[in-house]
Amino acid sequence: MLRYLILLVGLLLLPAVAEAYIGPGSGIGLLGSLWAWLVGIFVVLMAILFWPLRWALRRLRARRNDSPSGE
Repeated sequence: MLRYLILLVGLLLLPAVAEAYIGPGSGIGLLGSLWAWLVGIFVVLMAILFWPLRWALRRLRARRNDSPSGE
C-alpha cells in the first residue's frame, strides 16, 4: 500500500506538458536587458580603469596653476 502511495505522489509531482507559444517580444526584451547589463559593466570597468588617469591629470593641472609664473 505504501508503495502505491509513493508511486501516486511521484506521478502527481511530474510536470505536465505545457504547449505554449512564446512570442518574439519576450526575446527582444531579454536582448534589451542583456544589452543594458553589458553596457553597464563596460561603463563601470572603464570608470575604474580611467580613474587613476583622471586623478593624475587633475593633479598636474593643479600643480601647473599653482606654480609661480615668474611675475
